Amino acid sequence: MSSRLFTFAGGESGVWRIARTEAIVGKPIPQAARLDIVPGPVPRSHKAKWLLRGITSNERYVVRSESEQLLAKQPSLGRPEATCAALIPVRKNSSWWNLPQDERRQIFEEQSKHVHLGLQYLPAIARRLHHCRDLSENEPFDFLTWFEYAPSNETAFNELVAELRASPEWKYVDREVDIRLIREPA
Repeated sequence: MSSRLFTFAGGESGVWRIARTEAIVGKPIPQAARLDIVPGPVPRSHKAKWLLRGITSNERYVVRSESEQLLAKQPSLGRPEATCAALIPVRKNSSWWNLPQDERRQIFEEQSKHVHLGLQYLPAIARRLHHCRDLSENEPFDFLTWFEYAPSNETAFNELVAELRASPEWKYVDREVDIRLIREPA
């Protein structure tokens, strides 16, 4: 079992209660009450309404100085005060994937300021990116981004997401779902 593979299972169990699910672009996912995050694979027979899989991978669009800044400010997941979370699955269109890596980087940071924006909201918001295309191009999303934050930082999180969605990078998004969660016992 890979310690880099995570399965997000939307169903009736898990420590995260799904407060709302909104399709931002493209088709929605089925409504579910709770989210279970499983390190590794789960069988397709798992009693979930949906399963999203992603793998933590190498950084693709950051340069060394940005990586060092992110590592210095990035808090760990699972902080006791971070009882709010968001799972944001995103799929980009073929125009994005047909661009060479250096052109995607130019849109990602030089035009959209993705890393620069994210750094402004650290350490209040913790995040972990999961790549789905590393598993298969047939996954329903390309990326699954998991965010955790304290209730007092919800406004800041909403500002971050709004700024990213207004950036040039987002014109390449053809499917995005915003799943908001609250950590509480089942």
